[in-house]
Amino acid sequence: TLGYISMAQAMTFTSDLKLGHYMKVPPRAMFWAQLLGTVIAGLVNLLTANWLLNSQEKICTKENKLFNCPSARTFYSASVIWGVIAPERMFGTSSMYNAINYFFIIGFLLPIPFYYLKKVFPNSWLEYVHIPVLLAATGMMPPAQAYHYTNWLVLGFAFQFFARRYHPEWHLRFTYVLSAAFDSGVAFMVLASFFIFTIRNVDAPQWWGTRDDLCPLEGNPYYPLPEEP
Repeated sequence: TLGYISMAQAMTFTSDLKLGHYMKVPPRAMFWAQLLGTVIAGLVNLLTANWLLNSQEKICTKENKLFNCPSARTFYSASVIWGVIAPERMFGTSSMYNAINYFFIIGFLLPIPFYYLKKVFPNSWLEYVHIPVLLAATGMMPPAQAYHYTNWLVLGFAFQFFARRYHPEWHLRFTYVLSAAFDSGVAFMVLASFFIFTIRNVDAPQWWGTRDDLCPLEGNPYYPLPEEP
């Protein structure tokens, strides 16, 4: 896990520097922004995690519905699969998950037909199809669930298709600012909700907008059958 997280963070920093290069941001300014952000975020995350571990009962377990730590549990499960069980026993020929290996072949072959279709139909919608980007989006699942992707799809389609095509000036001026506002608004709302409700052990109203298990079968590979009467 230490080797993975080091590589993943290095790739994230590199992609940020590349984006800053495209946006004509001075490299020194990008470096100092990354450095200060890393120091501040690292300290805040460490202090917050230490406080939560000492103040919340049964944190990162299913019994604690407010702090069940989906990302941490996913990371732990991955470390068990690759470090304890080993890939041979998890995805080998005798494993029930062996069919997952065929997705390596699918991922290798799938871009080829779209490459030639773009050559045949150069001015069609096929030029916007990018198979690596589409497949890479599934890398967030788990812990992301299906309804997360539908929300991203609806918002992305609304802004990058309708707004860009029918209101290009508005799209050029406000789309990315509004995107940053969405991210910031969610972060501030989570913080406010924590200090208003969570820290006081007050449950949020139960309605479809506050539930994350809209489909009980979504997060369960197996669902137990009801007991016979």
